[in-house]
Amino acid sequence: MGRLSVDLCGIELDNPIIPASGTFGFGYEFAELYDINCLGTFSFKGTTKEPRFGNPTPRIAECPAGLINAVGLQNPGVEKVISEELPKLKSCFHKPVMANVSGFAPEEYAYTCEKLDCEEQIGWFEVNISCPNVHGGGMSFGTDPNAAATVVKAVRAVTQKPIIIKLSPNVTDIAEIAKACEAAGADGISLINTLFGMRIDLKTKRPVIANKMGGYSGPSLLPVALRMVYQVYDAVQIPVMGLGGVSSAEDVIEMMLAGATAVQIGSANLVDPYACKNIIDALPQVMDRYGINNLNEIIGGAHCG
Repeated sequence: MGRLSVDLCGIELDNPIIPASGTFGFGYEFAELYDINCLGTFSFKGTTKEPRFGNPTPRIAECPAGLINAVGLQNPGVEKVISEELPKLKSCFHKPVMANVSGFAPEEYAYTCEKLDCEEQIGWFEVNISCPNVHGGGMSFGTDPNAAATVVKAVRAVTQKPIIIKLSPNVTDIAEIAKACEAAGADGISLINTLFGMRIDLKTKRPVIANKMGGYSGPSLLPVALRMVYQVYDAVQIPVMGLGGVSSAEDVIEMMLAGATAVQIGSANLVDPYACKNIIDALPQVMDRYGINNLNEIIGGAHCG
């Protein structure tokens, strides 16, 4: 393994940098800009059993230090992802990819994962039980330990591939939910998803986005994400994947010190499509600056002493 390499649930990554689901499409769009094989991997667009048009527009509201989105898991459904999106992805990305899966019942999560399980290129399932922008599912599973465990068990029954559960920060005790997921058979934890937020238009005196509230993301989330990654690292024995407000190589190092084995980049991709590539290029220099020989040496380092 190289000095940037990490092991995520038994699969080696060349580096820990992973574009987050919803910010990188199915990869081939970014492949027109640079060779995306420089990435550790990426989490492709959230996929559900049936096609989803998503929420009504407007869906995006800008904020001083981020943005609010309420896209609502727009996707073509698992059948078209398999028949249309994955073949295009395979032509430009030659590593295992992470499948982000959502649903409205445990059976839907299981159905989608079982369909995707046959796809050789899929290395991990990132099971999203934390989306704040859909009704009747999504975050409702991620705010209750028993409900979260039920989804994990349903997915575990249909695949032997690593299952990483994506958790919501909109809870009182993130560690309790992470422990319930681990006990139910999860191989890793991904956190955090977006915080609830909203903007109001002063001219219309109404919420900016049609959904009224949405997921708030951006650089200001980093301290919240770091705190929750730190807490979950202490609570579980399985790998943690950190995300939330990361936009630089320094942020990646900080997230890994908190306990992250791998780090996802989200909103930064929407500001600069080269964000992940630039962070990967900058990592060795930043490591040298702080006397870090190998990234594996610092995972959870902030917990020592």
